[in-house]
Amino acid sequence: MALFVVFQTTFFLTLLSLRTYQSEVLAERLPLTPVSLKVSTNSIHQSLHLQWTVHNLPYHQELKMVFQIQISRIETSNVVWVGNYSTTVKWNQVLHWSWESELPLECATHFVRIKSVMDDASFPEPNFWSNWSSWEEVSVQYSLGRDILFVFPKDKLVEEGSNVTICYVSRNIQNNVSCYLEGKQIHGEQLDPHVTAFNLNSVPFIRNRGTNIYCEASQGNVSKGIEGIVLFVSKVLEEPKDFSCETQDFKTLHCTWDPGTDTALGWSKQPSQSYTLFESFSGEKKLCTHKNWCNWQITQDSQEMYNFTLIAENYLRKRSVNILFNLTHRVYLMNPFSVNFENVNATNAIMTWKVHSMRNNFTYLCQIELHGEGKMMQYDVSIKVNGEYFLSELEPATEYMARVRCADASNFWKWSEWSGQNFTTLEAAPSEAPDVWRSVNSEPGNHTVTLFWKPLSKLHANGKILFYNVVVENLDKPSRSELRSIPAPANSTKLILDRCSYQICVTANNSVGASPASIIVISADPENKEVEEERIAGTDGGFSLSWKPQPGDVIGYVVDWCDHPQDVLQWKNVGPNTTSTVISTDAFRPGVRYDFRIYGLSTKRIACLLEKKTGYSQELAPSDNPHVLVDMLTSHSFTLSWKDYSTESQPGFIQGYHVYLKSKARQCHPRFQKAILSDGSECCKYKIDNPEEKALIVDNLKPESSYEFFVTPFTSAGEGPNATFTKVTTPDEHSSMLIHILLPMVFCVLLIMIVCYLKSQWIKETCYPDIPDPYKSSILSLIKFKENPHLTIMNVSDCIPDAIEVVSKPEGTKIQILGTRKSLTETELTKPNYLYLLPTEKNHSGPGPCICFENFTYNQAASDSGFCGHVPVSPKAPPSMLGLMTSPENVLKALEKNYMNSLGEVPAGETSLNYVSQLASPMSGDKDSLPTNPVEPPHCSEYKMQIAVPLRLALPRPTENSSLSSITLLDPGEHYR
Repeated sequence: MALFVVFQTTFFLTLLSLRTYQSEVLAERLPLTPVSLKVSTNSIHQSLHLQWTVHNLPYHQELKMVFQIQISRIETSNVVWVGNYSTTVKWNQVLHWSWESELPLECATHFVRIKSVMDDASFPEPNFWSNWSSWEEVSVQYSLGRDILFVFPKDKLVEEGSNVTICYVSRNIQNNVSCYLEGKQIHGEQLDPHVTAFNLNSVPFIRNRGTNIYCEASQGNVSKGIEGIVLFVSKVLEEPKDFSCETQDFKTLHCTWDPGTDTALGWSKQPSQSYTLFESFSGEKKLCTHKNWCNWQITQDSQEMYNFTLIAENYLRKRSVNILFNLTHRVYLMNPFSVNFENVNATNAIMTWKVHSMRNNFTYLCQIELHGEGKMMQYDVSIKVNGEYFLSELEPATEYMARVRCADASNFWKWSEWSGQNFTTLEAAPSEAPDVWRSVNSEPGNHTVTLFWKPLSKLHANGKILFYNVVVENLDKPSRSELRSIPAPANSTKLILDRCSYQICVTANNSVGASPASIIVISADPENKEVEEERIAGTDGGFSLSWKPQPGDVIGYVVDWCDHPQDVLQWKNVGPNTTSTVISTDAFRPGVRYDFRIYGLSTKRIACLLEKKTGYSQELAPSDNPHVLVDMLTSHSFTLSWKDYSTESQPGFIQGYHVYLKSKARQCHPRFQKAILSDGSECCKYKIDNPEEKALIVDNLKPESSYEFFVTPFTSAGEGPNATFTKVTTPDEHSSMLIHILLPMVFCVLLIMIVCYLKSQWIKETCYPDIPDPYKSSILSLIKFKENPHLTIMNVSDCIPDAIEVVSKPEGTKIQILGTRKSLTETELTKPNYLYLLPTEKNHSGPGPCICFENFTYNQAASDSGFCGHVPVSPKAPPSMLGLMTSPENVLKALEKNYMNSLGEVPAGETSLNYVSQLASPMSGDKDSLPTNPVEPPHCSEYKMQIAVPLRLALPRPTENSSLSSITLLDPGEHYR
């Protein structure tokens, strides 16, 4: 017990001594303040690099210490960062530490100080911090040049979405500095009079060549300088996706991945990310030369398990991904080859192929795909070396594409690529009869049948259709039939048939044979059955048709239709137990009218028309407006009519018409209602619900008033197009009465003018007969010239004159009327009653001799010398009147001799004759000078006899005993006694 007490006492004394020693040692080593602190800068990385040492470390051993670092900016009191740095320290060891500044170092002065504390378990508590080292100042502004403006940092590289701080340093505080990011001004925080900082948050990627930032210094409107930088923003490095490795020959592993976005930047600031492949079991590493695949050589040490790590790296970041797999489970076979087809016929073929050899006893799973006629069939087969498969149930004359791929049957990884080939089966005879229909037009004595058929589908044609055979058989005379061969691709033909029943058979033919026949019968009865047409409405899905079933046995129904613009006949077959169908096709267009006819087919294949339907898939508003005529215009009404307007050619069923009427009174007449037009103007509207009613009487109007009207049709889709109003003005009340009076008068005048025009020739011949031509008179044919047969004019002896008037030049010549002894001086004669025969004397100064003619109507002068004209009676020469003669024969005999002699004495061109018509009557004011009872001479031609008297012949002086039956012609030189 005493020994134990002694031992315990000794232990406590020893421990107390040791603690006392440690306290002394610790007291001796303190303080452990860091010394020799040096700070350097790295402008490229914008970082401060610190180095220092710790003196008085005991025992020359490593001790764990903690250093607290404090960094201030601009002033020591402006602490911007405080942090701890833990490390093991050796005696006289120089410690290093770096700090990256978000603010460019060139923009502000930085201050750094440091203190430490022991953090080693070999030293007892308590531990306390050393004193701070002195502040170490770091400034790089003194190294800047003499430029007036600087912008930092230079060529900084950051990732997209990072926060960046930039700044400018201005030497002259008087300058006004503005900074711009890609042309857009930015605003910052002033750190001191010379420095301003800008915080850019989440900077975007703009271009590979970097983002432009510049600042401009100016005083007033004068620029002092521009300085800028390029901020390189990189895309964020992505982790590789779809990393996978596989082998095709157990010699090489082919690894692939999706690299994602390329982080390369321009100006060689940053290349594309690099990829490294590391295999952990073997410890091997390979730098990949491609950015999305890499090959790894398989060693012969029978390694089956692989653990790959793919590392992606650029200047800013590093990413990695890894996979673990068994080599035998990553077999990707090469493509099959030598794909062929054998024993190909219309419906069968044998497909063969080969595969690349792998290991012994390797089993392949192969998949076959067969594509043809829009269908795909798939088959699976297991093989060892070569493959073969029997393809059946193929379609004739069809091109197929067959392909094959293979995989490892034991450990399926993925299919190989496809290998394929095309082949075509042989033709076969068409398997289905063509779909046939007809259109029959009955004419007197025959039928015109237009036969239509639809081309066979490729499925049923079994080859290329070369021609169609049409056999026409007369059912009333079975011995008579006709065969027509229609070359493809024709789909119709026209037949002229008589009034007999005919059976028509149509077959389609290719190089192998003919299809089954399609039979249709044309009845001898004319197909002119009258069926009432029904209107139907179409929908977006087409036309829904229904009909009443036909009594009796039917084998089916046929619905045919055509549209008006193309008139292309189409049809659809419907089963016998169906009495409705929907006609739907993409060819239906809005605004087009379609006519449907529904036929029933009897057991004898004779078609019977059951119903007619017509409609539009979608009705539209009328395309045009009618041309309106205004009739029966009165002072109180007028009639509008549009009889010629066709309702059949419109893009919808015309349901009626709207008549719009405007007037200055703005009051609607009875039957009209107020309406607002599209332009906002008011008018009156009248609705006609009957599309066949194409006239309207507008009454209750005011005289001498203006009205405007407009007529437009409407369908279920709306009205016709807008058009201008037509103006009409009602007349006053009296004008209508005048019209009723004037119109009959105008009609009568027109009727008279028409009758006169139609009878103009008769009126002319009656009132204005043609002038007889003496040279063409028929009397000449009766004259027998005795002395000069070549004369072409009438001799005095050839005609019996009615009256002769001789006008003599000498004064005192008088005209005496036979039987009256009464003479007329020239003053008493106001107008010549007859043509005058003027004498030609040497002393005569008047116009030259000529022959003149005159009667009631005509006055014509003729002269071969051009001096012929109507010669009036000279006022100085008293005319002598010759009365009517009762005995023309005596006159002829008395004058014949003197006349013939005078012809020989009168030179040519000096003879003038007066031609006096019998129809002429004296127009003198003295009616007593006319003979009282003249004797009419006999006719010698178709005209009244007339006489031509030479100028040199004169009348004898009449005596009291003279009568109308005798007359004497005196020479020009004789005078009356």
